[in-house]
Amino acid sequence: MLTKEELVNLQPIAFEKTTLSLPGKQHGKVRDWYQLPEQKRLIVTTDRLSAFDRNLAVVPYKGQVLNQLAAWWFEKTADVLPNHILSLPDPNAAIVQEVQPFPIEVIVRGYITGVTSTALWYRYALGERQIYGYQFEDGLNKNQKLEFPIITPTTKGGVTGHDERLTCSEVVEHGYLEEDVWKKIQKAALEIFQRGQEVALSAGLILVDTKYEFGLTPAGEIVLIDEVHTPDSSRFWKADSYLDHFIKGEEPENFDKEFIRRAYADLGYRGEGQPPQVDPDLWIQASQRYVQIYELLTGLQFMPGDYPVQPRLIENLRKAGCL
Repeated sequence: MLTKEELVNLQPIAFEKTTLSLPGKQHGKVRDWYQLPEQKRLIVTTDRLSAFDRNLAVVPYKGQVLNQLAAWWFEKTADVLPNHILSLPDPNAAIVQEVQPFPIEVIVRGYITGVTSTALWYRYALGERQIYGYQFEDGLNKNQKLEFPIITPTTKGGVTGHDERLTCSEVVEHGYLEEDVWKKIQKAALEIFQRGQEVALSAGLILVDTKYEFGLTPAGEIVLIDEVHTPDSSRFWKADSYLDHFIKGEEPENFDKEFIRRAYADLGYRGEGQPPQVDPDLWIQASQRYVQIYELLTGLQFMPGDYPVQPRLIENLRKAGCL
């Protein structure tokens, strides 16, 4: 693994490394998209880190970890539901089949936790007991494991306002998805989450909660899209320290983007106004945790690719007949 000094030196490079001379670029918070022929897209996962719905900084090698870890998970869950990924022409990049994303993000939660306004614990602590259509009893503690995982769907940004709170029944009632499609998506999400929990536990981790996205191919097939069980889309705790932390009322050790979010929350920041200054070492610690998550889950050694996005990417795309 790179030293702290090497990671510090990479931060300026990491900020801009996806400037490719390709048409049809679309800019996202943490990814850039390029339109390819034959209903394909090139997705370049950047090192930009978004939390509280805004970009806060860059985490060196974050893009490579997310891209490769998501591809690994897609392969592990393809028997549950197909996905949109076609190939990895670069450590940061994936060629995917173009799909029409559904307007719903499927959140699966296994524990009552979180610090943002849509989180279970945040709403429970304010006195709510009927949350996302589920009835919660009195006396639950923060970070307590739920009796069974639950699905709490939200709308994607730009639909009716980002993160609209929905119940499972409202997804159909409000016309976001047809009932048969929604049932299939829920079943797949719970199966994939269960598999994720099993793999995480064998790696000494707890998969706490996660976000899934689904879409429809031009042929009408439902597929899993975006990314799966990465430090950006999921929350992970260290399994061997969870119970001790829980008994003491302490926060479990996070190995995900929540590590960053909590650092800001501890300073009183919830996404409004100018973000406060944080210790620059936070981004280096985040980079090390992202890499560690990759290695723990996959059992593989993380092999960093070049900076910026490798020059041979364009050549690889041409060889693949994508340009």
